[in-house]
Amino acid sequence: MKLLSKLLVVIFATTTLSVSAAPKLWLDYKGKKGPGKGKSIVLISGDEEYRSEEYMPLLAGILSRHHGFNCRVVFAIDPKSGLVDPNNRSNIPGLEALKEADLMIIGTRFRDLPDDQMLHIDDYLKTGKPVIGMRTATHAFNIGGGKTYSHYSNGYNGPKKEWKGGFGKLILGDFWLNHHGGHKSESTVGIIAPGAEKHPINRGIKNGDVWGPTDVYGVRLPLAEGSQHIILGQVTKRKGPRTNDPFFGMKPSDDEPVPGKKNDPMMPVTWTKSYQVPGGKKGRVLTTTMGSSTDLVAEGSRRMMVNGVYWLLDIKIPKNGTKVNLTGEFKPLQYSFRSKDYWPKQNKRPAAFRVKRQKKK
Repeated sequence: MKLLSKLLVVIFATTTLSVSAAPKLWLDYKGKKGPGKGKSIVLISGDEEYRSEEYMPLLAGILSRHHGFNCRVVFAIDPKSGLVDPNNRSNIPGLEALKEADLMIIGTRFRDLPDDQMLHIDDYLKTGKPVIGMRTATHAFNIGGGKTYSHYSNGYNGPKKEWKGGFGKLILGDFWLNHHGGHKSESTVGIIAPGAEKHPINRGIKNGDVWGPTDVYGVRLPLAEGSQHIILGQVTKRKGPRTNDPFFGMKPSDDEPVPGKKNDPMMPVTWTKSYQVPGGKKGRVLTTTMGSSTDLVAEGSRRMMVNGVYWLLDIKIPKNGTKVNLTGEFKPLQYSFRSKDYWPKQNKRPAAFRVKRQKKK
């Protein structure tokens, strides 16, 4: 009997050790001091092109270290290997954290998640808590017809009439339309929208501060009633040739607008609106069609995002905007699609995407 008891203790200890030693499938950040202390944010990455697996950890580091928010970043994960694989459209573990979240930030593209994962997103939206959608979130889901959450799909046109257009239309204000600017050749220069000069989200931001090498997305105008344009996107010429740097040769100093219809009218690249899913409470949204890791190299782009977090959570935004200093070395990669075997060869788990603090010399 004593031998059996000892054996059970050894088995329990070994099992506990193996579970605790297992690599995490998401990243958790404990908030430091700041106005966000006690509040939680879930940041959902999972797109094949714009490197949300890089920019969501960047934002989480800024929000937790400078502003006090507890954050969780979730990733597209290969369920067999446990490796980060943005090409895997059907698995994002860790979404149960939405149950306690005060804000959801989403940057997914054409995901087809199982019901048990979609349930967490659906339940969150029914609470009417705030949402930030970034770039490809206008086409965040592509769920096969007949499935429980197929009405979330981009451009949905099925029997659930309230969901026409899918998640992008109902929640964020629009679904996928087109590349309005030249892809990888014409950058986005942010211009304060008329009437939004005194909007709190624009504190500490002036024309040209928001910049990114992603092109302006096309948007169906006018947006839903009650929407407000915050930032417009000037489609801007690249001054020099295309290069192999992370910005394809585009620079924040590029300032020549593309003539003609591309800037007449300018498309909104950031706007606010309200949302309400059937059977749910009403909530607020900030949508931006900007959102690659390289877009967030610009301080103004980061400030727009963090100001937006404050605004949605009813936290007073300082006169000169929020603090958005980088929390470590950030070297984003070019946005682009990757081959099927690229991510398995990278052999990266979520911990590899945490922005590492630079050691003081």
